[in-house]
Amino acid sequence: MLNVLNKRLFWFLALPIIVINGWALLQIFQYFGRIITIAVSATLLSFLLDYPVFFLEKHQVKRPRAVILVFLIALVIILVLGVILIPLLLEQLTGFIEKFPSWLASGNQQLESFDQWAHKQKLPINLTLWTNQFTESLSSQLQDITGDIISFIVNTLGRIFDILITIIITFYLMLHGDRLWDGIFNWLPNHLEIHVRKSLRQNFQNYFIGQATLACLMGVAMTIGLLVLGAPFGLLFGIGIGLMTLIPFGTALGVTLVSLLITLEDFWLGIKVLIVIVLIEQAIENFVAPRILGGFTGLNPVLILVSLLVGAQVWGVLGLLIAVPIAGFVKNTVNYLRYYSEFH
Repeated sequence: MLNVLNKRLFWFLALPIIVINGWALLQIFQYFGRIITIAVSATLLSFLLDYPVFFLEKHQVKRPRAVILVFLIALVIILVLGVILIPLLLEQLTGFIEKFPSWLASGNQQLESFDQWAHKQKLPINLTLWTNQFTESLSSQLQDITGDIISFIVNTLGRIFDILITIIITFYLMLHGDRLWDGIFNWLPNHLEIHVRKSLRQNFQNYFIGQATLACLMGVAMTIGLLVLGAPFGLLFGIGIGLMTLIPFGTALGVTLVSLLITLEDFWLGIKVLIVIVLIEQAIENFVAPRILGGFTGLNPVLILVSLLVGAQVWGVLGLLIAVPIAGFVKNTVNYLRYYSEFH
């Protein structure tokens, strides 16, 4: 009984300290946001590129040569894709912004026709007020989203120096990252060092490798499906769904949004698109994703949603990407410390 009271007293006293430290960390992140963004981006890129480096090392290629080879190949791939895809995506994004008002008008017309038909059939349905509110809300939301996307692209292209620094740090972490991490982990007790290394690899490296693989597969499959169906802006929508796959629950949101947008322009084409891309999404989620991800984070869906909201509030797009692995790492570490304190 006394032991239980001591534990409750400990957490009662520790909770305010944890909250204060969390607030202080948030202030530090906001003040050094640009530097931390560069460091985190470089770390994530080095995590992703470490897998092909490890593969080459297994085939008797020395690490410095493997790092240089993988780094150069990655740069070439990014440059080629950037030169080919970015102009096409910007062209389709511009075309979508120009056509969106006419899509809204078409969607309103379709809903008004359905409303008139329902009235003739004496069905208790009145969509006029709801459709006006919905279209106004959808229009403002999409304008905000497209504006954010364009400003994000412009800001990214404008920060050439940040991109160069990120590339340099990524190369350094690929080449000498082990020494850096060893120096950091040596400050921890031996038992905690082993756990932290394992948990970080599981919650960050494996997570991002899995999510990036799924995003590429989803983006390619969705783009092909949309182009085969003759959907407008198939490349933009397909790659958009692929990018949203990087975020938990993002695929379902992307599929719903794309289907809804195409339905505004052509109802029956929108239904076909919905059926096909849902089938593609379900096939990948049920047959491919379990083999790649395996549900290793072990997080409750509510906790995932909360971590995404906090990540978006603190760090925007980057926060959305790293929120879930951070939450998984914190959960695993807290469970480990609780288990260790009980048995030691």
